[in-house]
Amino acid sequence: MRIGELARRSGVSERSLRYYETQELLRAERTPGGHRDYGEWAVDRVVRIQTLYAAGLNSKKIAQLLPCMRDTDGRPNEIATPELVEELSAERDRINRMITELVRSRDVLDEVIDTASETATIGAA
Repeated sequence: MRIGELARRSGVSERSLRYYETQELLRAERTPGGHRDYGEWAVDRVVRIQTLYAAGLNSKKIAQLLPCMRDTDGRPNEIATPELVEELSAERDRINRMITELVRSRDVLDEVIDTASETATIGAA
């Protein structure tokens, strides 16, 4: 499939897809005319890349991780190193800390909203 179709099917801009190629996260064959040509596998790959970016990983870490992820046949392409597993565990811990901080912030905001609602009700009476 051409880059436009991959962009449409994955919900990612063509510009992002080109960037993924420069970061070696995605590869395309070239047609005789020089156009990019992606296999069906590319849609799942792009979705994975987007998910990993959303988790806060950078392109360098994603490039290390992608070969260890399961392909559509259910098998990983490569075996992860213990170092990579340790780094990913640390990244998961960082995300968990962020979630805890966000929940705490939300709870404080809820208290402020409750207090503001009470004073707004009193002021309106």
